Amino acid sequence: MSTTGRERLYLFDTTLRDGAQTNGVDFTLADKQAIARLLDDLGIDYVEGGYPGANPLDTEFFAEKPKLGHARFTAFGMTRRAGRSVSNDPGVAALLEARADAICFVAKASAYQVRVALETTNEENLASIRDSVTAAKAAGREVMLDCEHFFDGYKENADFALACARAAFEAGARWVVLCDTNGGTMPHEIEAIVGEVVKHVPGDRVGIHAHNDTEQAVANSLAAVRAGARQIQGTLNGLGERCGNANLCSLIPTLKLKTEFADRFEIAVSDQQLAGLMKVSRTLDDMLNRAPNRHAPYVGESAFVTKTGIHASAVLKDPHTYEHVLPESVGNRRKVLVSDQAGRSNVIAALERGGIPFSKSDPKLTRLVEELKEREAAGYAYESANASFELLARRTLGSVPDYFRVEQFDVNVEQRYNALGERVTVALAVVKVDVAGERLISAAEGNGPVNALDVALRKDLGKYQGYIDGLKLIDYRVRILNGGTEAVTRVLIESEDETGERWTTVGVSPNIIDASFQALMDSVFYKLVKSGAPG
Repeated sequence: MSTTGRERLYLFDTTLRDGAQTNGVDFTLADKQAIARLLDDLGIDYVEGGYPGANPLDTEFFAEKPKLGHARFTAFGMTRRAGRSVSNDPGVAALLEARADAICFVAKASAYQVRVALETTNEENLASIRDSVTAAKAAGREVMLDCEHFFDGYKENADFALACARAAFEAGARWVVLCDTNGGTMPHEIEAIVGEVVKHVPGDRVGIHAHNDTEQAVANSLAAVRAGARQIQGTLNGLGERCGNANLCSLIPTLKLKTEFADRFEIAVSDQQLAGLMKVSRTLDDMLNRAPNRHAPYVGESAFVTKTGIHASAVLKDPHTYEHVLPESVGNRRKVLVSDQAGRSNVIAALERGGIPFSKSDPKLTRLVEELKEREAAGYAYESANASFELLARRTLGSVPDYFRVEQFDVNVEQRYNALGERVTVALAVVKVDVAGERLISAAEGNGPVNALDVALRKDLGKYQGYIDGLKLIDYRVRILNGGTEAVTRVLIESEDETGERWTTVGVSPNIIDASFQALMDSVFYKLVKSGAPG
């Protein structure tokens, strides 16, 4: 029991080991080192770095212990193999040689798995657990055992599963971790089984490792805590093999913010560290070049988004009407979207967020709401295009300077042969603009028509050129809104400037080039408005 009177829960992160088994995820050594520091800064108690001896990367990672301020650096590996002694097992030797604070062994806790997968006896499996834990403890390491297939094994042969857990505990393991390896156990089963386990192994020595194959890894982890487990294993963003592991980005705020757990338990993550959770989640996604899950609980971009007008009106009066926690507590923020379902409340919230001056009594505000709905019905998606909405609002409520006018643009795509005799496809765009009465013509080649148009448009805007030099297109998305030869196309373009700020613009047309050019124009105009360019 802590000085606060609450029980301590310990967080164990296996992003760098179990998370590395995610399809499409490949960590470099630098990635592992950076993520370990990220987890330490978050307040995680144990950082499992990988499996030394299993591959060159993990072996190198464990050659020098990372400098962590709080977390205990943990090595993972198998107990000694059947028929070998601890001193004659290279896997155990690699674990003992690894520069780690703790060792997490994995052993079968299912009689079926011992018989079929290991092809050995129950007695030999129990001896392997005892011998491995004893050797690691004698080497001065904190020791834990992952009881693989524990819940399936318990339902098949409870006595043997419990014997595996007791063998580790009695040999001196600090933690005996119960693993739902196949991810098929239900929360009520987890709670009942863990409740039985803690009659044999003290709860403050029991952990839970849940997989997400039924979308219940977080629920199963919380069920285990209710039943007495005091260590929770998981990964950032729920990474892991197959369907992933228990998501620490959901578990941590639930443990901190929900009274059922916060009143009874404490974790090492402070309020300040919790407020950086969304940044931690995004940092990992950026390192892996993965698109963040917009709908992830707590840290997703849509986690605190309100779209319909009646909800938006209530949220603006009191956020608690539609929010279960404060977005800022996890580093997120409230967003009220503008869309075809929007009312005045949504639009007012968006105007306030963008710092756009308006009066609630201004009839132009009603006109903006109606125009927004009409354009959304035509295919525009302003909830995904913040910059285009701001331009539409400024033009309707006040004015956006007429910086320049595009008089004409042409795009041609041709095939030609390069100097090596290879056939290549090249797009050529020509854009004619009027800037304060000065007619300027720019031409550019690109690897596609939109790229060529983008380069040509921004090549020479006369007196405004200095305002857009840092502008670049970083993402381009196309959606066909209806089928057939007369299909309407929606284009979303994401842009970035030299400050690192990003914004999205939208264009809609039966012609994909026209839709793209609308979005490109909005991007340039938004940059000029943002930069305070004179009209």
